[in-house]
Amino acid sequence: MAKVATITLNTAYDLVGRLKRIELGEVNTVETLGLYPAGKGINVAKVLRDLGVEVAVGGFLGQDNASDFEAMFNTAGLEDKFQRIAGKTRINVKITETEADVTDLNFLGYEISPSAWQDFVKSSLEYCQAFDMVAVCGSLPRGVSPELFADWLKQLKQVGVKVILDSSHAALTAGLSATPWLVKPNHRELEAWFGQPLSSFEEIIVAAKQLKAQGIANVIISMGAEGSVWLSDEAIVRAQPPKCENVVSTVGAGDSMVAGLIYGLSKQLPQQDTLAFASAVSAFAVSQSNVGIDDVALLEPILNNVQIQLIEG
Repeated sequence: MAKVATITLNTAYDLVGRLKRIELGEVNTVETLGLYPAGKGINVAKVLRDLGVEVAVGGFLGQDNASDFEAMFNTAGLEDKFQRIAGKTRINVKITETEADVTDLNFLGYEISPSAWQDFVKSSLEYCQAFDMVAVCGSLPRGVSPELFADWLKQLKQVGVKVILDSSHAALTAGLSATPWLVKPNHRELEAWFGQPLSSFEEIIVAAKQLKAQGIANVIISMGAEGSVWLSDEAIVRAQPPKCENVVSTVGAGDSMVAGLIYGLSKQLPQQDTLAFASAVSAFAVSQSNVGIDDVALLEPILNNVQIQLIEG
């Protein structure tokens, strides 16, 4: 079994809620779904652990409110390699509207000092060499520039680590310059990288091929209700999951997909089977308020209804 680690540089507590429609400038009553220790890499690790994969988690945690994270790592059986820093881990507010998408209110959190970053780079380059795949997920905290981030990713690659990148905005742009082994931008993020709207599946493929030509072995584009497409060196495969009738929250759906991909890759499943499984895990995620899989058997009926199409290869 492959050894896996996830890195979350900008951790957060996710305060998740739901209402019919946000009325701007008005008092909105929100149904509270939960307050969870989170961050994209931690979400990925939680799902992987539920799937039976041993995972280590690293990055930064504010030492003033780390106890809920530590309790969760303990309960879930996640190996804790987080670096504690002064201050508190931020709280992000994520509101699901039943008639629209999720609205994220992501607050600024701790600031990483140059010495703390140097300590992290040194320690992570050492411990990451023990892992077959390292998923680097989420945004950059204050104090970590896109240039510093890209330089660190390049060093990870140089020591032989298979880097999986799931980020956005400046972190994604900088990270792509380090040519990670696998990237998973969504449709909007691919448009931002490409520099123009991509209004058809054919246009998405053209842009994704251009991204892959940068030297990235695996490019996976998630397209929301339209499914996903995976460009590898061997093939281009598209997956379409069944429509979810009961969407509770889409928070963590992308992280769940990354976990499903890593699971399939760690089991050396064929590309089509891996993408189908990842699609099922992602589709399951939107039916609940928190990230994770309490019963793996619940994936079976979804997996049986994922449509797989070989585009090229």
